[in-house]
Amino acid sequence: MALQNIGAGNSDDAFYRYKMPKMITKIEGRGNGIKTNIVNMVDIAKALARPASYTTKYFGCELGAQSKFDGKTGISLVNGSHDTAKLAGLLENFIKKYVQCYGCGNPETEILITKNQMIQLSCAACGFVSDVDMRDKLTTFILKNPPEVKKGSKDKKALRRAEKERLKEGEAADEEQKKLKKEGKKKGSSSKEGSSKVSSTMKKAGGSDDDHVSPPHSQVDEKEEVDEDDDDDDDVQWQTDTSLEAAQQRIQEQLSAVTADMVILSTNESEKKTKMTSKASNNSNVMSSPRQDDHKAENGYSDLHETIVEELKENLKKGVSANQLKSLLGSLSGSGQEKMIALLEALFDGIKKGFAKEVAKKKNYFAAAVAQDEESQLLLLKAIGSFCGKASSSSLKEVALVLKALYDADVLKEEYILQWYQEGLKGENKDSQIWKNTKPFIDWLQSAESESEEE
Repeated sequence: MALQNIGAGNSDDAFYRYKMPKMITKIEGRGNGIKTNIVNMVDIAKALARPASYTTKYFGCELGAQSKFDGKTGISLVNGSHDTAKLAGLLENFIKKYVQCYGCGNPETEILITKNQMIQLSCAACGFVSDVDMRDKLTTFILKNPPEVKKGSKDKKALRRAEKERLKEGEAADEEQKKLKKEGKKKGSSSKEGSSKVSSTMKKAGGSDDDHVSPPHSQVDEKEEVDEDDDDDDDVQWQTDTSLEAAQQRIQEQLSAVTADMVILSTNESEKKTKMTSKASNNSNVMSSPRQDDHKAENGYSDLHETIVEELKENLKKGVSANQLKSLLGSLSGSGQEKMIALLEALFDGIKKGFAKEVAKKKNYFAAAVAQDEESQLLLLKAIGSFCGKASSSSLKEVALVLKALYDADVLKEEYILQWYQEGLKGENKDSQIWKNTKPFIDWLQSAESESEEE
């Protein structure tokens, strides 16, 4: 069976994952009873994740002819003789209106009907909710014949409930074990007090060693268990690593991934600036006050950052190519994280709307700046998070679209996107809005991976 990409805009993409079979039609009957039979309408509708009755009814509404779909036999008929190319064009209009996301163009959407009887498309890739034009004739048919609810959503809810119950049972079992340990320690301490009282009374009575009463066997066992626990605690030696690498690791664990790198970079640059200023002052024999030196060290990072941004802006205005930009970044001073943040600010300075579209247009610059390794891709992801956090609210809302555009262009790999997202959730800014806006894309990424593994 011949397949084609879903959507006319994706027809030239050889690696597009969403495909559907080409339409096959057949003219039946003669005279007034002539009809056009769409032979593989069931397969097309299955690929679009829409009921076949919707597409058949859409053909009838657009052609002004009677249409009928038999759910038992799977036969789709439209009155009159119609060319395959004409019906294929109408199917393309149906895909744009009722299948593709209005935000990212992905066909992985689901039809939702609101309480106000409005039809919406919910995208599983970017999370965008599209409002369908209710003036179309097909909308009344959809409202009367709503799509069936997927069973997978109910199964997922049941699995989530079972997982929550399992976690609650595990927590309750842990609490019971802690209580038992505490009770065992209390019994051991009471047995020690009882034995000491017995020995003291025997000494006062002037009894010999043979007359001493030995404690019961259960008390001896409890005492030995308590002593073993104490010995295990004594064997543990606590030590704090005070090296520079360990200190940087602790900073990264306490702060988020983005802020930790910014703190380390700022401290390194401030130290470099202070060293350079001290050397210059010694060579020129010029004495400066301590306050002036501190001011220079604090502004070292900001001055270097502004210098990199201005130099990149000048070269981009001259029309520098992607390969030339790669060599230019290598010649600039500063760390990799500083260069990535400066590149974003130079490329998208002053852009308030359509941030994702601008990223897609300038993806070649990111492909040249990012080598296909873990370090450079994580630096780009952290720079995107830092830029969107500082920029306007429109760029923050389009984070999922930006990540999808770079993922489709093979600039960012799935494993590094997931690693960056998980590190951000563990950081200090785990409640930031950027992670909430990124979550729909991460869910789509994980579900697409699970579907490909199943296939």
